[in-house]
Amino acid sequence: MLNKVPEVTIWFWVIKILCTTVGESFADWINMTLGVGLVNTAVLFTIIFAVVLTIQMSLRRYVPVAYWLTVVVVSVTGTLYTDILTDQLGVPLWISTTVFSVLLAAVFGIWYARERTLSIHSIVTLPREAFYWLAVLVTFALGTAAGDWTLELTGWGPGKSVLLPLTLIGIVTLAWRLGANEVLTFWLAYILTRPLGANIGDWLATPSSEKGLGLGTFVTSVVFLGAILATVVYLSISRTDVIESREARPTGRYARPERERALLGALVAVSLATVGLLAWANQQPHASALEAEGPAPSCSGSPLDQARAAQQVSSKFPASSVAHYRTIAEDTLQLVNSGDQPGAAHRVTDLETAWDADQDSLQPKDCQAWTYVDQKIDPVLSAVRASSPDKAEEQQALHALLTTLG
Repeated sequence: MLNKVPEVTIWFWVIKILCTTVGESFADWINMTLGVGLVNTAVLFTIIFAVVLTIQMSLRRYVPVAYWLTVVVVSVTGTLYTDILTDQLGVPLWISTTVFSVLLAAVFGIWYARERTLSIHSIVTLPREAFYWLAVLVTFALGTAAGDWTLELTGWGPGKSVLLPLTLIGIVTLAWRLGANEVLTFWLAYILTRPLGANIGDWLATPSSEKGLGLGTFVTSVVFLGAILATVVYLSISRTDVIESREARPTGRYARPERERALLGALVAVSLATVGLLAWANQQPHASALEAEGPAPSCSGSPLDQARAAQQVSSKFPASSVAHYRTIAEDTLQLVNSGDQPGAAHRVTDLETAWDADQDSLQPKDCQAWTYVDQKIDPVLSAVRASSPDKAEEQQALHALLTTLG
């Protein structure tokens, strides 16, 4: 076969980051906004991944559309696998990061023992391509786990969290330019682009009230898919990233062993410094940046019933805030009753934004009441945003919330 992957140009990294951002935002849109659910979304994309990978591996040469479609799908799939471990099975992120790191090392170890190279310029046989896509899948899962763990440790917001992977990619690029091993630096950069792209996606999609740009997951996905499509069309026409060779291109031909060792030591030092930075950030007072995405925290005391919850909401929470939530819920119910589903979905976002913005002030006032209301808001969001909304289910969820809000 001709080499089945593109040459590593600036276009390679541009599309890789775009694909990673789509992996984060598109998975969130299907899972949460459309209400498909995490497991169902993972099953769906596993099937899609199997189909597109079969098509990609049946080709005899690099075809930009097929290759980058596979990368987009594998980015979504790898993200979902990590999310299932974290959100569905409750596996701590440090365990997921460790497991995927060991798994990636095993993939590389077996790949090298069999083929004697890990270079992507050598993907000219079916076994090498199989190892390549397995490594890519694991890097996406690892990048997701490591990126989320960083947010959990530091509490950094969407914009600030972009800086760490961006800086590390810059350092890896500099090391490559100075003569570090090109295979090592390629895979390091490949892993780091996952948290970079995901953080960019979160920053764009997060509401402005939470220091994001407020584009939403759907708009972010559409914008980046459009950018990927435009870039792939350009590469299909220009063929600037095609490696027309049946032989593996040598790597490290002009390498200097002494310089490689010195730069490897520098990269190890940077890794240790990064660990130190994360440990320091974890010691600072902060709330995990992932708390808002996870389940509501548990509170001490016996569970509340409807009447007690409504009483504590009215007595502990500011009347103006409760009135604001009630107004939004009433507006949403009116839009549902009138058949204006897009309007209801738009209006209910105001409820989500206002509730999340007030969490830090309301939760300490009465954790039990806050948790009870939070558990009433979630069914409202799911029902109104469902891909096939059930009017009766929407009305029931909204009436239950309004009762709690008095």
